[in-house]
Amino acid sequence: MTATKGATAAVTGAASGIGRALALELASRGCDLALADRDEAGLQAVAAEIGRDAKRKVSTHRVDVAEPGQIADFAQAATSAHPALNILINNAGVALLGQFGEIDQAQMDWLFNINFWGVVHSTRVFLPHLAQKPEAHVVNISSIFGIIAPPGQTAYAAAKFAVRGFSESLRHELQIAGSPVRLSVVHPGGVATNIARNSRTGTGVSDNAFRAQSIERFDTMAKSTPEAAARRIIEGIEKNQPRILIGNDARMMDLLQRFRPATYWAPLARRFEKAAKVGKS
Repeated sequence: MTATKGATAAVTGAASGIGRALALELASRGCDLALADRDEAGLQAVAAEIGRDAKRKVSTHRVDVAEPGQIADFAQAATSAHPALNILINNAGVALLGQFGEIDQAQMDWLFNINFWGVVHSTRVFLPHLAQKPEAHVVNISSIFGIIAPPGQTAYAAAKFAVRGFSESLRHELQIAGSPVRLSVVHPGGVATNIARNSRTGTGVSDNAFRAQSIERFDTMAKSTPEAAARRIIEGIEKNQPRILIGNDARMMDLLQRFRPATYWAPLARRFEKAAKVGKS
């Protein structure tokens, strides 16, 4: 296990959503923090809120995880400010709406640079420091779309499947090497954050109502709160759980994929359509 009380965690994407909830919950449990995000105002707001509720050491760092150099600078600054840092949570992520033929390659590269390569680069630069600690933990946020792959999510699902594969393989390498570093990969289902509202739309999307419909459907399906997701992730860290599923929807879809690995989409599509109709009524 990796105890969070008395630990120090680096969290990317910490200005909002699950990252913000993680920062607040970790601080309340006695964890110091190095918080990273592109949104400097959001970071300062989170740090101020932590300061009111807990006497924790918190540093904030403006970081674009699509830029490897900025990630390297973050690792150096975070470990200098917090020599005891022993938890890394790679949470930053973005979404891209549109089917494969509606998104161009530059957009797909943009998403991969954040959702996949950001995780890889961050893990690479923090790992030597973490490996020197008696106990340490890496948490990589994938998605339920790293287990199932719906239509309209080619870029996002590809990146989240990649995060899952990278994380599972690295976990096995760490185990074989007898490393003190543990690794968990997280698969949230629908969590009520602004990721859909902040998403980009494919350059080839011609339906003006598509974006609004996609956001409305996400809001209908997003049943878990960021706070509940944060608590579940921290439980997974403390119990050294290799896979952390968040929400009943994620657990259901995971089971369905296991039983019907090649044909899970038809029953899921019917379930999503029914839920969307109920949400409108």
